[in-house]
Amino acid sequence: MSVKVEVRSNESLEAALRRFKRQCNYSGVFRLAKANTWHEKRSDRRRRERRERIRTILKAARRQRWNQRRGRT
Repeated sequence: MSVKVEVRSNESLEAALRRFKRQCNYSGVFRLAKANTWHEKRSDRRRRERRERIRTILKAARRQRWNQRRGRT
């Protein structure tokens, strides 16, 4: 996994750094680095992944209800 950002013409270094951080965040580089900094027991990992799945499902359900109220499919 490699994230590459080229500085555009007339773009400040700070703006390019923000784009780089955003791409790293979206690609999951920070999450992988954080996950590998310490050992996580298998039971803890399963519990965390289960919570993440539930959160994703609930978020999708909220989004679907909101779209239905707005008259979207």
